[in-house]
Amino acid sequence: MNRNPLIPFVLIMVMGVGLIFFLSVKGLGDMKEVAKEKEGGAKTEETVASNPEDIYKKSCVTCHGANYEGGVGPALKGVGDRLSVDQIKDVLVNGVGSMPGGLVPADQAEEMAKWLAELK
Repeated sequence: MNRNPLIPFVLIMVMGVGLIFFLSVKGLGDMKEVAKEKEGGAKTEETVASNPEDIYKKSCVTCHGANYEGGVGPALKGVGDRLSVDQIKDVLVNGVGSMPGGLVPADQAEEMAKWLAELK
């Protein structure tokens, strides 16, 4: 009734070697997808938001609130009364205070600034 104390260690070793083999095969399969992405063939990036409201939901809602009421950032309702469209665009592109610039794509900053100026 003596049990061999090496059996658990051998089982762990066999499972470890099997896991290494499995992960190697998986990595080889993924290598082709990574190579395609680097060549520019298969892109898995998110599509850029097309309208100002989508951009807001993606980039701004966490700081300015779902109803534009503010939170970490200031309230955006009535921002058009305080700032011109050009000033809003400058804030979107360059940032101000703790808000980083570049959260809105530069080619859509003008449209986003006009939309924000009209919020009431």
